Amino acid sequence: MLSISEIKNNKVIQVNNEPYIVIKIDHHKMGRGGAVLKTKLKNLINGNVLDKTFQGNDKAEEADTERKKANFMYADENNANFMDNESYEQFTIGLEAIDDKIKFLKEGIDVDVFYFESNPVGIDLPIKMEFKVTSAPPGVKGNSAGNVTKVVELETGTSINAPLFINEGDIIRINTDTGEYVERANK
Repeated sequence: MLSISEIKNNKVIQVNNEPYIVIKIDHHKMGRGGAVLKTKLKNLINGNVLDKTFQGNDKAEEADTERKKANFMYADENNANFMDNESYEQFTIGLEAIDDKIKFLKEGIDVDVFYFESNPVGIDLPIKMEFKVTSAPPGVKGNSAGNVTKVVELETGTSINAPLFINEGDIIRINTDTGEYVERANK
């Protein structure tokens, strides 16, 4: 059992006999009162999001999950297809369980796969990944007093905001948790 101080982002806990990954925590300490932990949890099986508040001595049961490395092969209309790195078995995970992580999946990338009761139920991407910029409009010079950005398209078809100096063909690093530009990678 996990106390509220042990509940962290990316921990997998069990609520109503289903695995939920902690995607956001907000810890409050009231003056003389006890601590309150507000969490946002995502169901690894069906993708539903749940807001749950833990108070004082509340405990959360850690879900009996297993993480294994797998290689992303391709995605179709309904599923993402992977290959286990140890057994070389191929399996699929529904796109609704992967959610918005699909926009950062490239063929051949290794990901962590969550298994609950021996079934693959979700994935975890590396925090930072490199992508080639396939489309970038020219930067417009002018008012650059602030943090000026432009929309660029990545090799996966995803569009993100990047600085004006990023050009088509550049390799850039993206934070896959936030979907934000981090830095230009060395060529």
